[in-house]
Amino acid sequence: MKIAFFDSGMGGLSVLHHAMRVLPQEEFLFYADEDHVPYGTKSREAVQQYVAEAFDFMISKGVKAIVVACNTATSVAVPVMRERYDLPIIGMEPAAKKALDLDGGHRVLVCATPITVSGRKMELLIERVDKDHLVDRLALPALVPFAERQEFDSPDVRAYLAEQFAPYDFRQYSALVLGCTHFNYFKPAMRAFMPDSMHFVDGNDGTVRELIRQLEARNLREANEQTVEYYYSGRRVADEAELARIGRFMQQLDRVYGL
Repeated sequence: MKIAFFDSGMGGLSVLHHAMRVLPQEEFLFYADEDHVPYGTKSREAVQQYVAEAFDFMISKGVKAIVVACNTATSVAVPVMRERYDLPIIGMEPAAKKALDLDGGHRVLVCATPITVSGRKMELLIERVDKDHLVDRLALPALVPFAERQEFDSPDVRAYLAEQFAPYDFRQYSALVLGCTHFNYFKPAMRAFMPDSMHFVDGNDGTVRELIRQLEARNLREANEQTVEYYYSGRRVADEAELARIGRFMQQLDRVYGL
């Protein structure tokens, strides 16, 4: 049985990419809702509808677990999906606590989509972990369409980041939290604005560790030849040009892995 990874677009490939490295004997299904990307600027009601449709499709494929590799979808829809379906459903949340634990004395900047940055789930997370009021939040909505176009480090990307980062003195910060899976593609472009002492933090490793924990708790680990099926909003990706596009995303993730 396959493990499904779901995202509004191609950002969730960064979580799948990590899972493929640490789970070499599992079969995977990746669902990108390319018909409705980006989620982060849409209404909560619209996102809930898109996620419900995606879940219905993935469940119909007989998957054994679903990783919602999208911070926006996690904050808006995962609790409802857990009530509806009896299988492991693993969500994402910005790794603010992990970032604070790196240092504890410097500030942390959480970058995400507008709906994640302003959502109640984010508010509760910050209240829980940020006792010294060290966390700042920044919405970077334009990075999602940049990523979908595979424009990872262009002059336009650099200009956008320069404008958005201008209010922040990064000498006061220990970490930049990538609170959207699409943002992993931009590590080289972001690094140009960050001092060497500042770290990237994302939730990919913790999410995959939680996936493994839940698979083992239900005795769902398998030893198969690793495979991946890709779907765009329920349509199987078989076109060579589209598979090559996915391959370029994975190559970028190879380049940024571990940065």
